[in-house]
Amino acid sequence: MEVLSFRLKPGQDLLAEIERIVAENDISAGCILSAVGSLTQATLRLANHERYTTFAGHFEIVAATGTVSRHGSHLHIAISDGEGRTFGGHLVLGCVIYTTAEIVLAVFPHLIYRRELCELSGYEELVIAARRETPSAAGVRRFAVHSPSDD
Repeated sequence: MEVLSFRLKPGQDLLAEIERIVAENDISAGCILSAVGSLTQATLRLANHERYTTFAGHFEIVAATGTVSRHGSHLHIAISDGEGRTFGGHLVLGCVIYTTAEIVLAVFPHLIYRRELCELSGYEELVIAARRETPSAAGVRRFAVHSPSDD
C-alpha cells in the first residue's frame, strides 16, 4: 500500500480535484483513508434519489469514504451544518471548498478497480482485478492484469 496526501484550497471542487489527483497519479485502485475540511456549497445525491440536492452555507466535512480509480470512483461524504446536524450521500460535482480539505488516499498498486453494470442492482458496481508484476528491461516495475483463470 502507498499513501498519497494532499490539501485542497478555497473555491476548488472536492470531487473534481480528487478525480484530477487520481488521474495525474494514474491510480487504478485506492480508497479514502481520511478527509476533513469545510465547504461553502454541498451537492449530494441522497439515498434512493436520482436527482442531486444542493445545500448552501458553511459545512464541516466530518467523513468521506469510498473507492477511487482512474476507471471510475464511488465516494460518499458526511457533512455537518452550524447546528451540528449531519447528513450525507454520494459525493458529486458541486462541493466547493470553503477554507481547506485535507485528503489522504491509500493506493493499492497490485489491484485494478473497474466499474461494470450489475444486472442485479442496475448500477455500475465495483469489479476488482489483481495486477501481476512483469519484467521490464529498464528495471522499472510494471504490472499486468491477472485474472483467477490465469492460475
